Amino acid sequence: MQERRRFMRWQINRQAKFRLEQAVQEAFCQIKDINYKGVQIVVNTKLPEDVAFRLNLRLSQECSFEAEVWVAWRKVISGVNHYGLYFSKIKDADKNKIYDFVYTFFPNDLHKERLAGQYPAKVKEVTVDIKNAAGATEKIDDQRIFERFPVRYPVRILNLDNGNESAGQTVDISAKGLGLTCDQELSLRTPLEIWLQVPHKGEPLYLRGEVAWSKAVGSVNYHFGVGLEKAELMGISRFLRP
Repeated sequence: MQERRRFMRWQINRQAKFRLEQAVQEAFCQIKDINYKGVQIVVNTKLPEDVAFRLNLRLSQECSFEAEVWVAWRKVISGVNHYGLYFSKIKDADKNKIYDFVYTFFPNDLHKERLAGQYPAKVKEVTVDIKNAAGATEKIDDQRIFERFPVRYPVRILNLDNGNESAGQTVDISAKGLGLTCDQELSLRTPLEIWLQVPHKGEPLYLRGEVAWSKAVGSVNYHFGVGLEKAELMGISRFLRP
C-alpha cells in the first residue's frame, strides 16, 4: 500500500475576519492553523452544522478567499466556539492565495516543509469538489478533501451478491470510504450494505458501497476498503464530533 503523505497545518495563530454567505458585514475571528484542506477557527458565534456552507476568510488585507466548508468538529472553551472546518470545495487559485500568505508571513515554516518534501510549491488552476475526491483505494491522492480517522466501531455487513451477513469492525472512516475488518473474504467490487453502530449515537448509520481492495490479515481475518456510493457528509460527521 502506498504511504499516504499528510499535509502539515501551518500554525499561524492570527486574528482574521470572516463572513458567512448570507451576512452583510465581516466579523473578527482567530485562525489557529490552516492548510489546503481546512482551517481551525475560533469565533464567538455559532456556525451551521450538518450542512455545507460558503465562508469568506480574510487572512490579511491582501489575502481573502471563499470556500465551501463543512464543520468536522466543535468545542466550546470558556464560552468561545472552536471549530475544525474542512474545505469541501475550494478553487486552486484560492489555495495559491493561502500559499502566498504563508510565504509572506511565515517563510521559515514553508521552507522546512519544502525540505521535508511535504508541500508542493503551487497547485494547478482547477476546482476541487468533494464529488471528485479519492475513494477507499490503496493509492491515495494527496488532494483528498477528507482525512481518514482511525476509529473502532462495530458494523454489520450484508453481501448483496450472495445475501450473506457478517459482523466486523471499522479500522478508519472518512466521508467517502471505510476501512473494515471481518472474518469473511470479500472480492473486489462486491456491493455491500453496511450498518455502522457508535455507542450513544442513536440509530446505526446505513451506508452502501463496494469493495475497493482486500487483503488477508493473519489466517482468519480480512482487511478491506469500501468506497461509498456517495459522500456521507452529514452521517459521518455526526459520529466524528464528540
